Formats: sequence, C-alpha cells, structure tokens
Amino acid sequence: MTDTICQTETVGQVGGICPTDAACEPAGQLAGHRWYRQRRRIFLLLGIVLAGSPVFLQFLYGPLVALAIGSVDRILVDKSARTLSLMHDGKAVYTASISLGKNPVGQKQREGDGRTPEGTYRLSWRDPSSDYHRAILISYPTMAQASRAEAAGLAPGGEIMVHGQKYPWRWFSRSPLTNGCVGLSNTAMDVVWYATAGGMPITIRP
Repeated sequence: MTDTICQTETVGQVGGICPTDAACEPAGQLAGHRWYRQRRRIFLLLGIVLAGSPVFLQFLYGPLVALAIGSVDRILVDKSARTLSLMHDGKAVYTASISLGKNPVGQKQREGDGRTPEGTYRLSWRDPSSDYHRAILISYPTMAQASRAEAAGLAPGGEIMVHGQKYPWRWFSRSPLTNGCVGLSNTAMDVVWYATAGGMPITIRP
C-alpha cells in the first residue's frame, strides 16, 4: 500500500509514515496543495510589482479601471467638496480629488481671475500629449457668458481643462492650485480619459 504523509502533530514529524489513513492525505496530494499555495504567493507578489511599475501606471491602470466601472454618461465636479465624479444614471461610479483655481469661490467672470467656472458644459477637444500629462477642454465660455463679459468690457477667459499633472512624480497626487482648470492626479486623469468621450456633459457645482 502506498505510504501517506501524516498531517497531525501526534504522529511523528511531517514526512513520517502514518499508521492509519484516517488523518492523512496522499503524499502527491499534499505536495500539490503546497505548490498551489506557493503559486498564489508568486502571483500575488507579481501583481504587487506590476501595480507599482511605471508601465502598469502609464499604460494599463486607466483602461482597466475605466473598463471596471463601466458606462459613464456625465461628469460632476463639486467645487466645495473638491471632487470629480464619473456618473451613470445619477450615481457616482468613480470619484477623485481635484485641484481648482487659486480663487475658487464663485463663478468665473473674466480672464485671469483664478476662478474655475460653474455651470454645465461639454467635453471638447482632447490633448493626449499635454504638458499636463493629458487634458480635455471644456466648452467654457458659453455664448451667453462670452456676451456678458464683452458687454462689461472684459475678456471671459478660456482654455479651461480637466488635466493631469506636469511633473512625473505626481502620479498619485495633484498640485494644490491651478489657474482655473480642474486638476487631477495622473492616475485619476487616465481613468477620466478612457471612461469619457467628446461631447459628454460636465456639470461644475459651487
């Protein structure tokens, strides 16, 4: 009869010969369990290494997270909470912290006031090679906003974007202020980039 490996501490050491089959497993089966546990550790370690690697962060993180969260129908920016949320059917499916203009309270009135505009706009032109990692232009100013600024003798400003960070060490963080844009960490920007499309509405709340 084939020898079996004992799994109890009462009968010798691991590797001893079991007197009965009751508390034992076949040697091949136990070895298979050990290999399975070792393989799990290897894959876990490999996952940790890949998750922190520049290649994963630059090319895979955004598409994979965007795929996981599924369909997105609008963006909601909450200035007071300093958050950007990707929405589907009125529910947030992804939320990230943001940076705003250096004078964030209130509606943008003119060029150079350091404010982030409020209201509902559309995602417009997309720049995959921006100095700020990636950038998506929003449709500020609207025709009404441009007309009001012109009537007041002011330039309304423009080029308000949702963008990442200029410096490569800010993959997981963001600069504290922008010139009026909505700033994200580069990892969060990648998720927004892959989860959204041109023409999608973006609402910026006070």
